[in-house]
Amino acid sequence: MNSNFRMKAPELAVSAWFNTPAPLSLERLRGRVVFLHAFQMLCPACVSHGLPQTQRVQSIFRDTDLQVIGLHSVFEHHAAMTPDALKAFMHEYRLTFPIAVDQPSDTGPIPQTMDRYGMRGTPTAIIIGRDGHVEYHRFGIEEDMIIGARLATLLAAPMPAPVAAGPEPAGCTSDGCTLDPHVG
Repeated sequence: MNSNFRMKAPELAVSAWFNTPAPLSLERLRGRVVFLHAFQMLCPACVSHGLPQTQRVQSIFRDTDLQVIGLHSVFEHHAAMTPDALKAFMHEYRLTFPIAVDQPSDTGPIPQTMDRYGMRGTPTAIIIGRDGHVEYHRFGIEEDMIIGARLATLLAAPMPAPVAAGPEPAGCTSDGCTLDPHVG
């Protein structure tokens, strides 16, 4: 992800939730840091590294306001990775963090949240800051120390103050900016 451009985190498109008494939304989580881990049950790197790492993050940061969310993003083998199979998988691997099932697409194999975030595959780790912007987006395996350091830094930072809306610069409206023909 380009660090010069901070994208507002798109809302999650979810067809089912597990391990949470009520559905979660990024809008309601504003003010908290969110660690989002996208995985598939049949992804070897997810099973061997990503999910154990996410469970460790849940355990290590349990006394903070970090919200951990697993996102089951199925883009292949759809018939094998059903919500019932996911329930059994979660029990077998003792996954305790909230898990969302990414909403399937009506137009292709890539589920909606995966598409909204431009994910390249699984595992993918995404960290969303207190202000609702994506601070970190990584496809593939990442070291625990890097994830931990990024999370600790964001958790230690206060909620940014809202930016006061001021007058728009000359030639600018809510639709955009135009060149001022009087400036030369």
